[in-house]
Amino acid sequence: MMNNVGELSNIAKVLDALQDGVFITNGKGLALSINKAYERITGLQRHRIIGKHVSQLVADGLISRSVSLEVIRERRPVTLQQTIMGDRKILVSGNPMFNEAGELDYVVLNVRDVTELLQAKHAQEQLEDILNRVEHYNEENKITDAPDGLVHSRATRACYGIAEKAAKTDVKVLIQGETGTGKTRLAKFIHKQSLRANKPFIALNCAAMPEGLIEAELFGYVAGAFTGASSKGKAGLLEVANDGTLFLDEIGDLPLSLQAKLLKVIEDNKYLPIGGTKQKSTNVRLITATHHDLRQAIDKGHFRQDLYFRINVLPIELPALRYRTEEIPSLLQHYLGYFSQQYDCEYQLSEEALEWLTHYDWPGNIRELINTAERLVVTSPEKIIKAQDLPEEMRALQAIGDDQMGITLKQQVQGLEQRLIETALHNHKTTRAAAAALGITQSTLVKKRQAYQANFKAS
Repeated sequence: MMNNVGELSNIAKVLDALQDGVFITNGKGLALSINKAYERITGLQRHRIIGKHVSQLVADGLISRSVSLEVIRERRPVTLQQTIMGDRKILVSGNPMFNEAGELDYVVLNVRDVTELLQAKHAQEQLEDILNRVEHYNEENKITDAPDGLVHSRATRACYGIAEKAAKTDVKVLIQGETGTGKTRLAKFIHKQSLRANKPFIALNCAAMPEGLIEAELFGYVAGAFTGASSKGKAGLLEVANDGTLFLDEIGDLPLSLQAKLLKVIEDNKYLPIGGTKQKSTNVRLITATHHDLRQAIDKGHFRQDLYFRINVLPIELPALRYRTEEIPSLLQHYLGYFSQQYDCEYQLSEEALEWLTHYDWPGNIRELINTAERLVVTSPEKIIKAQDLPEEMRALQAIGDDQMGITLKQQVQGLEQRLIETALHNHKTTRAAAAALGITQSTLVKKRQAYQANFKAS
C-alpha cells in the first residue's frame, strides 16, 4: 500500500508508459499525480493540476464534474463521462484504495478519450436519420411510381426522350406542369438514367413546410443553432444528397430569402449550415419542378430572375392528363390492380365506365386518378365497376359532355358553369374558397350545385 507522495513519484515512469490517462488524488480529493497520457488526452498540464483540490478544478472550469468526489462520497467505484475545458469528452473510471483500517487513502482515476467514439456514434445516428428520411420518401412515392410498359402518349414520350438525353449530363432541368402530372416520377427517371444512379435521390417539396423548416431541412444546422434544435445538430439534404440528385419540387414556392441562399449554392457548390461558421461543399445534381408560371412570378417580385435562369437551363413541360387520354386506360388498370392487391380483392372496369373515365377532364391529373382508383375499389358494390358506380361529380360532368347535339345554348352554358364549379371545388377544397375564386357568393355556388345535382338525379 502506498503511504506518501514519495512512493507515488517512484512509480511515475511506470504510469507514463500507460496509454490510458491516470489521475491520482488522496482520500480528501487533493490531486497528487497525473501521467503523460492524461496530459495528452485532456490537454491539461501538470502544473495546473497537482496540489489542487478537485473541487477547485471544477470551479475553474477545467473539468465538468469530479469523479474523485463521487468516489469519496460513495466509497465505491464510479464511472462517468467528463467534459474537459468545455470541449473534449473523456470516460473516467474512479476506484477507491483503502488502508488496513478501512480508511480511504487514494482515489485512482483511469481516463480514456471517447470524443472520437462519440463522433462515430453521432455519425451513425446521422446515417440512420438519413436512411429513415430516404425510406420515408420512397414509401410516400412508391404508389405514384407507375411501372414502365404503360401506354404513353406522344407528348409524354417526347418529354421522356428529352429527359433521357439530359440524364447523361449534369444539366439543370426545370420540370413544369400542373400538380399531379408526374413531375416527381420524371425527376426520378432522370436520376436512374444518370451516372449518379447508385447515389441518393432526395426530394424536398418547397410548398409543404414553413420557411424556417425548409431552411433547416435543406442546409442543416449545427448543435444549439436555435431553440429546439437537436443537441447534436442535423445534416441537411445538401449533405445527404451529396454526389446524388436533389429534387426541389414546387420551387416557385421557395421563399425569396432561401432563393438567394440556393443561388449561392448553385454558383459556388458551397453552403453554410444554420448557426455554422464553416462552409461545407456539396456536389449535387439539381432538378427542380413547379406548377407556377415563374416568369409571372418574376414580374410580381415573387421569384428571382437570376435563379430562374440558373435552374431553367433545360425546361421540360409535362402536359396535363386531359391531353394524354391514351394513357388513361392503362393507368386506371394499373392502379385498380394495385389497390385490389392492397385490399385483397379484384376489381375491373366495365367498358362503359372506362369510356366515361377516359373522357373525364381529370383536373387533379394522375394524383386524382390514383385516388379515384382506390375509392372505386373500396366503394364499388360489385367486382365489375359500372358507370353508375363512378363518383357522382364525374357522372354529372360526363353526362353534360356526352352529346351536345340538340342541346340549347342555355343548357350548354349551364353545363359549362357546372364544370367550372366542380373544378373550383376540386382545386380549392371548400365552397367558400371556390366561390371566391369564381367571383360569386358561397350561397350562390351551393344553390347552383344543388340544382344541377338534383336535375341529374331526376334525369
